[in-house]
Amino acid sequence: MPDNAPITYRVTPVRPAAHVFAVELAVPDAGPEPVTLSLPAWIPGSYMIRDFARNIVAIAAERAGAPVTLEKLDKQTWRAPGGAGELTIRYEVYAWELTVRSAHLDRTHGYFNGPSLFLRVHDRDREPCRVELLPPADPACGDWSVATSLARAGSQTGQTSRWGFGTFCADDYEDLIDHPVEMGRFDVIAYKVRDVPHWMAVSGRHRADLTRIAADLAPICEEHAALFGELPADRYLFLTQVVGDGYGGLEHRFSSSLLCSRDDLPAQALDTTPKPEDAQAQGDYRKFLGLCSHEYFHLWNVKRIRPAAFVEGGLEREVHTRLLWAFEGITSYYDDLALVRSRRIDAKGYLELLAETITKVLRNPGRLRQTAAESSFDAWTKFYKQDENAPNAIVSYYGKGALTALALDLTIRRDTHGRRSLDDVMRALWERHGRTGVGVAERGIEALAAEVTGLDLGRFFDQALDSTEDLDLPGLLATVGVAMRLRPSNGPKDFGNVADTFAAIEPVSDVGLRLAPGGEGKIGVVLEDRPAQRAGLAAGDVIIAIDGLKADGHGAGKCLRALPIGREVIVHAFRRDELMTFRLTPTAAPADVCELRLDDDGPSEVLEQRRAWLSSVAGG
Repeated sequence: MPDNAPITYRVTPVRPAAHVFAVELAVPDAGPEPVTLSLPAWIPGSYMIRDFARNIVAIAAERAGAPVTLEKLDKQTWRAPGGAGELTIRYEVYAWELTVRSAHLDRTHGYFNGPSLFLRVHDRDREPCRVELLPPADPACGDWSVATSLARAGSQTGQTSRWGFGTFCADDYEDLIDHPVEMGRFDVIAYKVRDVPHWMAVSGRHRADLTRIAADLAPICEEHAALFGELPADRYLFLTQVVGDGYGGLEHRFSSSLLCSRDDLPAQALDTTPKPEDAQAQGDYRKFLGLCSHEYFHLWNVKRIRPAAFVEGGLEREVHTRLLWAFEGITSYYDDLALVRSRRIDAKGYLELLAETITKVLRNPGRLRQTAAESSFDAWTKFYKQDENAPNAIVSYYGKGALTALALDLTIRRDTHGRRSLDDVMRALWERHGRTGVGVAERGIEALAAEVTGLDLGRFFDQALDSTEDLDLPGLLATVGVAMRLRPSNGPKDFGNVADTFAAIEPVSDVGLRLAPGGEGKIGVVLEDRPAQRAGLAAGDVIIAIDGLKADGHGAGKCLRALPIGREVIVHAFRRDELMTFRLTPTAAPADVCELRLDDDGPSEVLEQRRAWLSSVAGG
C-alpha cells in the first residue's frame, strides 16, 4: 500500500538553449507490484493523437540509489519492477513547439502543458500530487517568474509568492495535467468577477493597452457567469503568448492558454483623449476578445459539462463522440454573442462576425458531404488532419455547430414566443451535468432541449445534425429583425435596401480554386465540380501563364478573377517539374458570401425578440 507521501514531480528548465526540460518523478513505496508509467497520447480539448512521448529524449530510473531497469511496453508506456523504497524516474523532454497544446522552451521563456511533461503512474491516478517548479540555472535567462493556476502548496500564499517558483499541489493526476505553466518574464493584469480573482499573464514583446484589456474582459466573463448563474472557480488565469503571427486557444478548468498576434491587442494610445469609437472593440482586437470569450465559456461547457465518452475514456487513444458540434459549436456561438451582450461591440459589429461564420461554412462544398455529427465523430482523422481536399470533404463542427446553435436558439425563441431560449437549455445542462459531473449522453442535449422547451425538436435536429441540408438561416434571422442575403465573393458589397435581392447583382466569374499563401501562383485548393477541377488543374500546380500572358505570384489571382464568364482560356502550369496545359472556362461565381443587416421596419414583437436575444443576461 502507498504511504502518505504524495507523488512528486520536479520540473527544471535545465537547458533552455537546447529546449530541454528535466523532470524528476518520485513515486512513494507501492509494494512488490510493478509500476507502470505512461504519457498521454492527446491533450483534452484538442482532438488529435500527438504522441507526446516522442519528445522524451532520455529516461532512467533508480530505487534507493540503485539503477532500475525500465521496460518499454509500447510507444508511450514503461514498466519498472516492484520493490521496497521510493522509485525515482528522471527524464528529459524536448520542448520546441510554440502552440497552446505542447511545450516550448528557450532563453526567453518556458511553457508546458501537463500531458506533454508529466508521466502518469497507473492505478494511482486519484492520489494527490506535488509539483516543484525550479528556475533555470542559465544566467542568460535572467530573472524569471511563474504563472500557473496550480494551487500553491502549504502556506505559500499572498501576492509576493504568487508569481514565484516553488511547490504546488494537485488533487490527482487529472487535476495535475489541467494547469499549463508559463515561466519567464511577463506582464500581469488583474480584475475580479463575482469577487473571484482573475489574471492575464502576457508573455512576449507587445505594446498592448493592458488596462483596456482588463476593462473589456471583466464584463465578458460576467456575461458567461450570469448565463449559468454561478462561477465554479476560485481563481482564473489567462496565459497569453504574443507572437508576430499566430492564433489559438486551449481551455482548462481554472485557466486557458492563448496564442495571439501582436496586432490583435489594442495598442497603448499616444493621445489619451477619449474617442467615440474607443467604446467598441474593432478588427483584430475584436477577434482576440472573441478568443478569450470562447475559452472562458469552456470553463462550464467542456471542462465541467462533458460528453459521457470523455468522462469514461482515457488519454491513451482516440475517444469518439458526435457531440463536438455542441461542445465547440455552442461555445463558438456564445463567444461572439457575449461580446454584444456585454456591449464590447454593437449589434452591427456582431452581425459582421456572424456573417463571417456563415460565409466560412457556405464557401466549402464539404458541408454537402459531411454532417455536423460526422464531423464531430471524425475530428481525430479528418478535421485535425486536413489536406488539400478538406474543403470538399468535411464541414467544421465549430462553424456548422455555431450555426446550429444559432438556429436552435432562434427556433426556440420563435416557437415559445420568447418564453424559452438556448440560454435555458445551457442552464439545465449545467444543473444536470456540470454540477454533478455526470457525462452527457450522445443524444442527451437533444433530449434535454426538448424537455426544457416543451417543443418537438426531432425534425430540427435530424436536419441540423444528421443531414447535409443547409439551415433556414434567412427565415430564422428574419424572426429577430435581421435581413440576410448572399452575394458572390468578388461581387458588390453594398447591401442597399433590405428588399434588394441577389438577382439584382450582375454576375461575376469564378474558376473554383484558391491559391496557396506566399504569392507564388501555387494552387492550394481546387473546389469540387468547379471550372478548375473540370479543366484538370490540381492542388500543388504552379500557374505560370493565363491566356498567353505571364502570371506569377499575386498576379495569377488577379488575372483569374478578371476572366470573362464562358470564354475558354489556356492556362499553363507546372505539376512537379512537368509543364502542362489546361483549358479553363470560368462560370458565374456562386453566391456564397453572407451579408446581414438590421431590419428596423418589422413588427414590434420581432424587434422585441431581437432585443431579448442580444441583451445582457447580467443586467445593467
